[in-house]
Amino acid sequence: MATATLTAGSPPAAPARPAVPDTISTRRVIAFLAMVFGMFMAILDIQIVSASLAEIQAGLSASSDEIPWVQTAYLIAEVVMIPLSGFLSRMLSTRVLFTAAAAGFTAASALAATATNIDQMIVYRAIQGFIGGGMIPSVFAAAFTIFPPSRRAVVSPMIGLVATLAPTIGPTVGGYISHAMSWHWLFLVNVVPGIMVTTAAWTLIDFDKPNLKLFSKFDWWGLAGMAALLGCMEYVLEEGPNNDWMQDQAVFICAIVMTLGGLIFFWRAFTAEEPIVDLRAFSNINFAFGSLFSFVIGIGLYGLTYLYPVFLGRIRGYDSMMIGEALFVSGLAMFITAPISGILSSKMDLRLMMMIGFFGFATGTWWMTHLTADWDFYELLIPQILRGCSMMLCMVPINNIALGTLPPERLKNASGLFNLTRNLGGAVGLALINTVLIDRNAFHYARLAEHVQWGSAAAQTKLQNMTLNFEQTAGLDATKAAISKLSGMVHQQAALLSFMDVFTMLTVLFATLGLFTMLIAKPGAPGGGGGGGH
Repeated sequence: MATATLTAGSPPAAPARPAVPDTISTRRVIAFLAMVFGMFMAILDIQIVSASLAEIQAGLSASSDEIPWVQTAYLIAEVVMIPLSGFLSRMLSTRVLFTAAAAGFTAASALAATATNIDQMIVYRAIQGFIGGGMIPSVFAAAFTIFPPSRRAVVSPMIGLVATLAPTIGPTVGGYISHAMSWHWLFLVNVVPGIMVTTAAWTLIDFDKPNLKLFSKFDWWGLAGMAALLGCMEYVLEEGPNNDWMQDQAVFICAIVMTLGGLIFFWRAFTAEEPIVDLRAFSNINFAFGSLFSFVIGIGLYGLTYLYPVFLGRIRGYDSMMIGEALFVSGLAMFITAPISGILSSKMDLRLMMMIGFFGFATGTWWMTHLTADWDFYELLIPQILRGCSMMLCMVPINNIALGTLPPERLKNASGLFNLTRNLGGAVGLALINTVLIDRNAFHYARLAEHVQWGSAAAQTKLQNMTLNFEQTAGLDATKAAISKLSGMVHQQAALLSFMDVFTMLTVLFATLGLFTMLIAKPGAPGGGGGGGH
């Protein structure tokens, strides 16, 4: 059944999607919209704290080493739940799983707002991420299960927009909330919408029935292996770049646990009667390619959501509010492009659409390779527009290619895997970006420092001019101030060059992927029947 997409027009593929009517009830539309909003909250909360970590750190009296765990704990817990949710959805039904996930996420959000120390915050954020992660794949599975193919041009852009817009505007929303009120409201803002989503999910969702017999076949060893693999992998990728990788004891131990967990997980995935995660979905060529593209989209999505604020904070000295104001353009571009990408997905070759998106993304990152320390809102405007528009042009066809041809019984597990690849892409991308920033910063500083020495005529002339300027300021040791200023300039230029290296790397990656789209077999007509023709 999984390989039905490989044999165009073959008879077995035709009945893959028999039960989806061409119309859908208002009740199901409202239920789906409630699920989409729940997914939006869950994905938004990954990044909503990123621009406000300093305020949370001050409020909880946490150290600079402890505060990143407010974000890391959420990510690690969520990445374990996302693939697990497919099995839980089949066992409990979409209604029970989504309602429990929405209710648990809301309760954990309220608890996070009451945290009085960093340990409590980390525990509450882990609970929030783990339970909330169950909402994300359910939406993707529902979109391709309950809606007829003729409606896909509307539904696919909607979930694609939420999946990409939420992490992009997270820092902006978080910056505004923490400035206007306090960091507690980063979490309290979820409570009322969360209660509404929980109520709507329990009342309206009726897509499927539970299969409680699966509980007796629950693969606890597989779950333990998957938790060890994904949780430790997330930790290694988060902490490795800043701690010299395997030289750090905690990173080294987690790498060993990750390896052992991986061996257990893959052993159980291929031998258990009902594996926690059904990897057979990857035998569908469309799904395999779609997941690969989703992985790379994760690198671009989370990588740039991280890079822009770091540049504006480190080089320009912006606070969270100013960063949010400078970066809202990408979210606006995504919002405007979403309906256009939906229309295009039903009228043009999905491969061409993806190619345009990847090349557009590469153009935006290439533009950023000309970065200077003076770049501000207007210099960042075109790269951000290219980033937002290109992301939506990529996401919609990727969703359709990956999930649009799978039979309904495979969709729940497959949507978990598909979303996992995007999150893992983000984790790998952030680790790679951090490693390049650190290593290239040191490299460029060493090279620049060679030219800013006592033997350099240009450096001495610059130092003398700066010293003369500082001598006009009373109460300063002009020579020390000039040397300090010159050292700061060298550090700044080294940081800028390392940013340019990262943007060059991303440009090559996305341009290569744009060429790679030509190797995919042409997908079937968008909005066509469910299983064959691909």
